[in-house]
Amino acid sequence: MNVKQKMQTPWHCIWITGAGRGIGAALAHLFCERGATVYGSARNLDELNQLQSSLASAPGKFIPVPLDIRRPAEIAALFERWDREQRFPELVVLNAGTHDPASAEAFSAQRCRRLLDINLQGTINCLDPVLHRYLADRRGHIAVMASVAGYRGLPTAAAYCASKAALISLCESLYMDLHGTGVRLQVINPGFVRTPLTDKNTFQMPALMEADDAAMAIYRGLLSSRFEIAFPRRFVFWMKLLRLLPNRLYLSLMRRATQKSL
Repeated sequence: MNVKQKMQTPWHCIWITGAGRGIGAALAHLFCERGATVYGSARNLDELNQLQSSLASAPGKFIPVPLDIRRPAEIAALFERWDREQRFPELVVLNAGTHDPASAEAFSAQRCRRLLDINLQGTINCLDPVLHRYLADRRGHIAVMASVAGYRGLPTAAAYCASKAALISLCESLYMDLHGTGVRLQVINPGFVRTPLTDKNTFQMPALMEADDAAMAIYRGLLSSRFEIAFPRRFVFWMKLLRLLPNRLYLSLMRRATQKSL
């Protein structure tokens, strides 16, 4: 790929949540290397500043945006900033999320609430104003980060799977409602990607991908007309097949697989 091809991208201005590390940081690199302006938001300003430094010589521009997506007032302030600058992102990737693996013995409402406030409600807090702005303009592109973990329940991931399943259903419903509005909505369902979140897993993760490879898969998916961006292909095939199994068979298989991997 030559430099000219590498810099081509249909989006000039992009907002990525959860941009400080993992897939979000890899996406920021990819878009900046292709000449885009990227507003990268996260709670950790140090991580954002480090990312900005690493992209100082990129053709595009990375702009750190310290932001807690659990706080709608902070999101509103960001929108006011864009209005003052007369620049609003053409593509929004709602990638921010967290993971807190826990067995049934460690299950608690407080623990679940903390995860759901980020993965689900935090995403909705961002989606609300973006969606209405795009609907008013009759254009815009939104991508929501879910996971293949939203297909079925997985051991030690009750709250995480629930949050991702909710996001998948949310996007499916909105996708149908948005038909003919000029607003594009896609859901991203990765398999296992090596990030600080998956580093928390204590089991062997099949088809584990690097964050840079995941970012490229997402980029290609964003350029496509597909509603769902899911990868890696073979792993996704097996995960979707598992959705078709009767509960008795699925639960038995997962119990055996978990016992072997722990």
